Amino acid sequence: MSSANQDATRERIEAELDDPLRALGLDIEAVEITPAGKRRILRVAVDKDGGVTLDEVAEATREVNRVLDESDVMGEHPYTLEVTSRGVDRPLTLPRHWRRNAGRLVKVTGADGSTVTGRILESTDDAATLEVDGARQQVAYAEVKKALVQVEFNRRGDEGDGGEEA
Repeated sequence: MSSANQDATRERIEAELDDPLRALGLDIEAVEITPAGKRRILRVAVDKDGGVTLDEVAEATREVNRVLDESDVMGEHPYTLEVTSRGVDRPLTLPRHWRRNAGRLVKVTGADGSTVTGRILESTDDAATLEVDGARQQVAYAEVKKALVQVEFNRRGDEGDGGEEA
């Protein structure tokens, strides 16, 4: 399948799945089609405010199967469907990604190549406010080349039991 055909198929899949998944309260974050021998793998990543549960992923999988079974968008070639939640390794590309990651540490690479790492304090449709070394810093999405959530094993506010007795 050519790149242009694959892009058109991906866009058509997104269009067909958008309303049914929205009815479940889910946003489509990514649709990927990759060859795997004689089959293809169709990955659909979903998300919502507060994150998705395994039950919601299972419900989304049933709905995606139903929609694709009623459609000819995947053609006659066999495929394997994977419905997943949006992982932390996916870049923050939309305002809702920033909103959903409030409180998380993020590394931002600017359009000028500069980098900054800070905690997302708040976000709007156009920019996010980060806490960087104790100071507030505004980051306009239009100036962001790449932004990734940083994995923290001891996230701020996760103090554990602290050894104190009740």
